[in-house]
Amino acid sequence: MQQNLAIEMKNISKSFGEIKANDNVSLDVRNGEVHALLGENGAGKTTLMNMLSGIYTPDSGTIAINGKEVEFTSPKDPIEMGIGMIHQHFKLIDVMSAKENIVIGQKGGFFTKGKALSKEIKELSDKYGLDIDPDKKVYEMSVGEKQTLEIIKVLYRGAKILIMDEPTAVLTPQEIKKLFNIIRNMRDQGCAVVIITHKLNEVMEISDRVTVLRKGQSIKTLVTKEVNVSELIELVVGKKVDLSIEKEKLEDRNKILSLDGITVHDPDGKNALEDVSFDLCTHEILGVAGVANSGQKELCEAIAGLVKVPKGRIFFDGQNIVGKTPRDIIKLGIRMGFIPEDRLGMGLVASMDIVNNIILKDYQNQPGIILRRGECIEKAKNIVDTLDIQTESIFAPVKKMSGGNIQKVLLGREIDSSPKVLITAYPVRGLDIGASYKIYDLLNEQKEKGVAVLFVGEDLDVLMDLCDRIVVLCHGKVTGIVDPSEVTKDEIGLLMTGHSIEEIKIKGEEGELDD
Repeated sequence: MQQNLAIEMKNISKSFGEIKANDNVSLDVRNGEVHALLGENGAGKTTLMNMLSGIYTPDSGTIAINGKEVEFTSPKDPIEMGIGMIHQHFKLIDVMSAKENIVIGQKGGFFTKGKALSKEIKELSDKYGLDIDPDKKVYEMSVGEKQTLEIIKVLYRGAKILIMDEPTAVLTPQEIKKLFNIIRNMRDQGCAVVIITHKLNEVMEISDRVTVLRKGQSIKTLVTKEVNVSELIELVVGKKVDLSIEKEKLEDRNKILSLDGITVHDPDGKNALEDVSFDLCTHEILGVAGVANSGQKELCEAIAGLVKVPKGRIFFDGQNIVGKTPRDIIKLGIRMGFIPEDRLGMGLVASMDIVNNIILKDYQNQPGIILRRGECIEKAKNIVDTLDIQTESIFAPVKKMSGGNIQKVLLGREIDSSPKVLITAYPVRGLDIGASYKIYDLLNEQKEKGVAVLFVGEDLDVLMDLCDRIVVLCHGKVTGIVDPSEVTKDEIGLLMTGHSIEEIKIKGEEGELDD
């Protein structure tokens, strides 16, 4: 074994019932290295790291930390060995301050004097280039600040090996730059940093080496600077994939959907959307960008008639549809395809098969009282073939399928209904690279047919490549509606954090966009 190895995992296997999440996987990570773990959803990345953080125990194989073979029986064991995992969903207590979150669970933590603790946190922050106010409450923090707090929390506990699960998933471009600077500082201080990701551009920017996992197996470990994106894609997918998104500017646009000052409340009575106005046209893909929980979900549900709109109007083909139920909207002849963020909670019935899930959408449009089941069976077969859906049968419950295949069923069903407006919330979440680009092609086909597409996404690169215009939301308000060909990713990032177009222009003139 190399003395410089922080982690050495050999021939690790882990199964859940008949599903083999990891199959004879080997991985080594060096001290003073940023190591990317790359693969699609379901490739086994998180399962592998959950064994390293003591959440799961391997069925077979060995784990060594700094040259010493170990067996973890609980999450406490890795912490004692200097391993800290920062999960995609933060584990913080909102009503507590930063320093209270840092010491919670530590022996004698709450008995550390406030000033002494603040001094310790400041010294630790300065060492790694972190910036946090120890007395700030978590509920007052931005997403980027919460992530910084999570990092300080594990460093305070003595971690020298950090595992970060999809660390950029909910960050703005500016926050991602700051995070990468922090990660580089940790590497330079001798930490071993493992980043679980599926974003190729970030792998190329931040990692020293990259290990590719596919279908639970480790395919190859490479030095990042010696490989290009096309080679990585082929390793991840298993074949060559064309990653170009064609965006054709279509001129014959007509306004079909118009939101006029709509406000929607969350369950606590606060504004989830406030005075939101924009138009959506035929032959157009309109993107929606924003950090998590900026009102994207409520926006989709308001248009689809699923939540109450106490203020404002929504015009579809000139008719105000506020106050109408989804069924009322269908009876009016208004066809809206809706792909919700929660696929099984709202989109499909998990215990039903593909055919019956299509019938649920289709029966209201069939004449008479007898359902023509044969038509829905043919539709199901066509959707499975067109989208290459992996299922044992069109009559098998959809809950037996992977998340990506469930998403394909949902998207295929909605497109099949020939909507005039197609509302898509994170339509490629859980899909592999090839399937994602198939979805982008399908959305472009709908655009060419005259469908107006609302595309809620989290990947700014995709939003800019695919969409004709982008509506940016921050805390439920529209901060800008931009043409992606006329703005930069950094400028959209500033809009996502509440800056106005005018402020961005001033920052651009003063050269402050990277601050």
